[in-house]
Amino acid sequence: QVQLVESGGGLVQTGGSLRLSCAASGRTSSKYAMGWFRQPPGKEREFVSKISWSGSYIVYADSVKGRFTISRDNAKNTVSLQMNSLKPEDTAVYYCAAAAVVAGPYNYWGQGTQVTVSS
Repeated sequence: QVQLVESGGGLVQTGGSLRLSCAASGRTSSKYAMGWFRQPPGKEREFVSKISWSGSYIVYADSVKGRFTISRDNAKNTVSLQMNSLKPEDTAVYYCAAAAVVAGPYNYWGQGTQVTVSS
């Protein structure tokens, strides 16, 4: 089992930046791929970005490409999402997730952190 806790959400104006972090605990000796997903208000959860355990394989959703950067520090069991040039449509609850392989399925989820971008 892996427990995930997100932090770093908040309220920011259009064009601003936020950095989300996700701390993993529990069975962190396993080599998990990590991902970020989000659920906008009234919509389904959607993929944002994912990173392999080694960090050598990274994928972004088209909607965030060039604005968001995912990274991880395996020594600290953390994964981060640097979000720049934020837009109102980025408003969502952001979730960190873990999977045995980067393709998924993502079986472990955090509780989510709210990101609100004001126009």
